[in-house]
Order: sequence, then C-alpha cells, then structure tokens
Amino acid sequence: METLESSYLVRSAYRDEWEEAMALAWRTFLRFEADVYTAEGVRNFENFITDTTLHRMFVMGAYQMFVAVADGKIVGMITLRDSTHISLLFVDERYHRQGIGRALLEYLEDYMLREMGARRVTVNASPYGVGFYHRLGFCDLRPEEKKDGIIYTPMELKF
Repeated sequence: METLESSYLVRSAYRDEWEEAMALAWRTFLRFEADVYTAEGVRNFENFITDTTLHRMFVMGAYQMFVAVADGKIVGMITLRDSTHISLLFVDERYHRQGIGRALLEYLEDYMLREMGARRVTVNASPYGVGFYHRLGFCDLRPEEKKDGIIYTPMELKF
C-alpha cells in the first residue's frame, strides 16, 4: 500500500535505498542529536547504522524499513525491529513540520496491524524526539535512561 501525502510518497523501502536512508539518519542525528551524546554514544550510533548484520537483516526481510520520498529522494525513514519496536525514525531537516514523521508512523501502524495483528509499538526516543512522540500519543514507560552513551526515553503507543 502506498500513501500519498501532499508532495511525498510513503512506501516500503527498496533494497538499493539502504545507504541513502542510513545517510539521512546519520546527517539528521549529527544535526539534531549528537550534541547531547557523549563521544561513545555518537560512535555507537554510527556503528549501529553501519552494521552489516543490520543491513543483511533488512535484505532478508527481518528488519523492515519504510521511507517517505519526494522529488525522487528519501526525505524520511522509519524502521521496525522485533516486529513491534521503532528502531530509527528520521526526517530530513528541510522537511520537518510537514507531517512526514506522522505519516511514516501511521504507515507503520497500518503495516503492523495488517501484517502482524500488533496493537502497540515501542520506541526508545532520543531527547530531541520525546516531544514529537508525546504529540502523537506515546506514553513514557520509564524515565530517561543512558546506555553505552545513548540517551533515550522508553515509550509506547497503543493503537
């Protein structure tokens, strides 16, 4: 199923879009999040998005990725780990506040309901993302945590 929202399209990612999506995640992380992480946290995030095992899981269909595409390029991406956990959600800064993050999440919810019968999704929200997730109805599961230099708030949305 493809969703058209104004001037962008939300759909499943193609195999050859992995590098472009991870480059978007890295660029956006550096711009909006890296400044509150330790050097260890920045390094661990980079290691996560460049991990060849993660890429192989994506190619095999065990790690789902959905993208928002505008003018032939990826402007947003969301990934699903372990069937019910948002692993990454990034929107290019030029496309912030245009509903792309919300559209990606709605597409993911529809996919989870249709394909797995799931009625909840979790995320470890970065400090920058906490407000976004709260606006979409997510609730904190625990206070902010820090592990391996990564700062996050465990959250959940029931749908």
